Amino acid sequence: MPHENEQSPLLAIEHPIPFDQVQAADIEPAIGALLAQAQAGLAELESSTEACTYDNTLGALERLTQRLARAMGVIGHLESVATTPPLREAYNAVQPKVSAFYSSIPLSSGLWDRLQRFRKSEEAAALDPTRARFLTKTIEEFEREGAALSDPDKERLKALNVELSEVTTRFAQNVLDSTNDFELVVEDEARLAGLPQRAIDAARHDAEQKGVAGYRFTLQEPSLMPVLTYLDDRELRERVYRAYYARATTGERDNRPLLARILELRAEKARLLGFDHFVDLVLSDRMAGTGAKARAFLADLEERSDTAFERERRELHEFRTELENGGDAPEVAAWDVGYYAEKQRVARYDFDEEALRPYFPLESVLSGLFELVHRLYGVKVEGADGIPVWHETVRTYRILDSDGSELGVFYADLFPREQKRGGAWMNAFITAEQGARGWSSHVGLMCANVTPPVGERPPLLGHREVETIFHEFGHLMHHMVSRVSVRSLAGTNVAWDFVELPSQIMENWCWERASLDVFARHHESGEPIPDALFEPMQRARAYRGASAMMRQLGFGMVDLQLHMDYQPARDGELIAFSRGVLGRFAPAPLPEDHSMVTSFGHLFAHPVGYAGGYYSYKWAEVLDADAFTRFKEHGLFSREVGGEFRDKILARGDSRDPMELFKDFMGREPDIEPLLERSGIR
Repeated sequence: MPHENEQSPLLAIEHPIPFDQVQAADIEPAIGALLAQAQAGLAELESSTEACTYDNTLGALERLTQRLARAMGVIGHLESVATTPPLREAYNAVQPKVSAFYSSIPLSSGLWDRLQRFRKSEEAAALDPTRARFLTKTIEEFEREGAALSDPDKERLKALNVELSEVTTRFAQNVLDSTNDFELVVEDEARLAGLPQRAIDAARHDAEQKGVAGYRFTLQEPSLMPVLTYLDDRELRERVYRAYYARATTGERDNRPLLARILELRAEKARLLGFDHFVDLVLSDRMAGTGAKARAFLADLEERSDTAFERERRELHEFRTELENGGDAPEVAAWDVGYYAEKQRVARYDFDEEALRPYFPLESVLSGLFELVHRLYGVKVEGADGIPVWHETVRTYRILDSDGSELGVFYADLFPREQKRGGAWMNAFITAEQGARGWSSHVGLMCANVTPPVGERPPLLGHREVETIFHEFGHLMHHMVSRVSVRSLAGTNVAWDFVELPSQIMENWCWERASLDVFARHHESGEPIPDALFEPMQRARAYRGASAMMRQLGFGMVDLQLHMDYQPARDGELIAFSRGVLGRFAPAPLPEDHSMVTSFGHLFAHPVGYAGGYYSYKWAEVLDADAFTRFKEHGLFSREVGGEFRDKILARGDSRDPMELFKDFMGREPDIEPLLERSGIR
């Protein structure tokens, strides 16, 4: 029921966010009211005859959408982690209206004229560097979003933006629903040979929760990955693999028509705004600058990796042949790669990644992570009780600075469930602002889908899951220690090929003995990882490094080719085209029903997202591998280097050009060699 005779909790989101009070019935009336307020504010700004100042122009523009943005952030978050049919229906009803309003802002002739007048003012000429950058970036953004278009073209652009918002939302919802549609129930335990016992126990527990006999497997990662990595039964591996890579391809969940439409809409939007293709539109405000430069970057890494990649493919086939007593072993199939690669790693390095799991109980991983950032950045992370959450498993924390002041509060939602989308991510709910009493508090979130507890056994994480948590916490630190006077330039509001630096650099501490000894402790004995396990882990770090490199390059290249080159009349069916691109980077032939792009949420679950910018992960890996060399040289826990990284990178947001920030920290431009060395390609 809606809240009657009381103010909706969505109308003025502040900390603590009332997640326990938000109801689906609140959404449409609250967003309607907030939209009306924002529209009235825009009309007032457009018609104002006051002399243009920073506060009544750029400051007013920042304030214009603050309440609406916070409310939509909360609603969109709940639709991602605790969706219900009424919530989804309400979200889908309001999102196009909100999208249309946001699209109208840079198309406002009155506001555009006001910005032009302010730019020429004496106050604008005297702005501090951060506000001056905000003015420049705002004008550039307005130009990219159509401020200079004719009135008919502005109307068309508004329609394109609204439809993109609608279609990409349906894309994301189809992926979630099709993921939940699949289940594999195995009654005969003998067919589970090869699976770690913890995966068998989890499958049995899942079946019990669903009231079915046997062992239940899903397409959620903690269930999926053990099957593809360890299960001896090849027929079951193939069935799960095909189901995962054919998500959102059938019936009402079919994303193929949506994919085609998204590409059409993006291409038309780019042409309307004067760009050759969507990638150049997107990258005009990023470090790479153009699609041509992004493609050249990926092609260079592909060329450097290709020889090692071909060797790894050949060696995996030879290993399988030897393992199966020679003869004419068939080529490794796509659903065999993870299985035989794990066996090869065990044989080559005497290293079984599952053997690490007992040393990564979740509580130790988190406490060790918090100790690490305390040593590096001087902050203290502690539990925060009494904060409303959206699910009983969600944790809440506060971060205190070295002087005891509160930097912010964050939520950690770490386990999979059917109402929650897959993957891992970080969100910023509230960005701190500076007032008369100092800085207010940031509010943020880290989400993951790591191995949950089963019965009385604590959640024991795989090493990759540990890296995921460190990665997302790196994003969170970027938000939490931000000290930028302009909200739109604060925290993670940076170029998307720079935003992964703070997250990816954190993964490095998951590999070093000194840092592992802080948090990697056996869940029963408390002992650190023994040398007999640590040493082969280190030797295996770059195992199939070229294959891992090529996998990411494939994702980046299919993104660029879909958004720069693809023409249906010339290139044929979209899925087949994409499969052809991805196949060049795959360690085994992709089957004809491989449709990975129909569930590629990074590219198609948002009007922009990582579309045209998936290369950013590798771009930022160059930055993080290089930046980490300073910690390797001066000490993994160096407060001096950590303080510089905090002050020169994390705290600065987008207040300066990202390359300038990097050079300020490193004293030079990035070097690609540390990444190649870390990947075993050198």
